Amino acid sequence: MISRQKIVGWILIVVSVYFLRVRLFTPGPILEKKEWVQFIGSIVVLMLGTINVRMAAMRQRRRERAPD
Repeated sequence: MISRQKIVGWILIVVSVYFLRVRLFTPGPILEKKEWVQFIGSIVVLMLGTINVRMAAMRQRRRERAPD
């Protein structure tokens, strides 16, 4: 079963990558001031999502090794 923490992490990653792909990798005008804030926020959300997924994996490994 996939943990809730891992699901939330993947959702955060997908949302931030979607913004990066749609806004930064398509031709168009340069980033405005508001979009710079969204860009930085997207990078932060990507990092938090990655941390969430890695922490969920560490927690799962720790549970498998822990004696009952």
